[in-house]
Amino acid sequence: MSPTTHTRPVTRRRPAVRPSWQAVPWVLGAGVVGVQIAFPLTGGGTPALTVLAVALFAAASVSHALLTRGPAAAVGLVVVAGGGGLLVEAVGLATGVPFGEYRYTGSLGAEVLGVPVVVPLAWTMMAYPSLVVGRRLAAALGRGRGAVTVLGAWALATWDVFLDPQMVEAGHWYWLEPWPTLPGVPGIPVSNFAGWLLVALLMIAALDRVVPAPHEGDDRLPLTLWCWTFLSSTMAAAVFFGRPSVALVGGVLMGLVGVPLLVVLRRHGART
Repeated sequence: MSPTTHTRPVTRRRPAVRPSWQAVPWVLGAGVVGVQIAFPLTGGGTPALTVLAVALFAAASVSHALLTRGPAAAVGLVVVAGGGGLLVEAVGLATGVPFGEYRYTGSLGAEVLGVPVVVPLAWTMMAYPSLVVGRRLAAALGRGRGAVTVLGAWALATWDVFLDPQMVEAGHWYWLEPWPTLPGVPGIPVSNFAGWLLVALLMIAALDRVVPAPHEGDDRLPLTLWCWTFLSSTMAAAVFFGRPSVALVGGVLMGLVGVPLLVVLRRHGART
């Protein structure tokens, strides 16, 4: 080789994720849908089905964050959403703040600090897609982090309008003073929704700083799971569980971000 010959510098790239591993979150997500479809067939879901659905959904969210954003993002998601969810639930049980006074019945299995382990998993499973929803809508509006926090928090908090009536009816927890209620959602105090919104604002703001944009792949899975949750929860409350007022209120509140999201996804697709 001539001494004047130059070679191009070698560029080191982040190792690509194997295609087989990329399928893992989708397989878990498919499991979520399958298990949730079984809920109406069992009168609202058994404790085992409830725990399984949450565990699969949480695993789908964490594995997707890991494969698309890296280990630090996955750890950050678990610490902020899982750890934060456990902390706020423990405080809520002890003080009644910020949700109101409630008690778990012990039907959801193992507990930490009086909180069923499945509960912080539920915060984790839904906080991640809600963050992605907030980012997608904020980007479509040309807005920054403040909009991500507000939109993502609304996407997370409004889900509980469906969740709480279902879990109370199934006997997993109960309220000591379930009034004043959120209009159209009997038996659930309005303080619960206010507390969820406050916690969601803090949680999404923190996640927006520790969970970056994807390095590999795209966000179709979390967007799909959030949209599935929105649409299936509305239909289940209206058709299968006999709660038309919950379907109306929850559908409208969750739809404030759900409908614009569906429009954005239809126009621009779900890829980042």
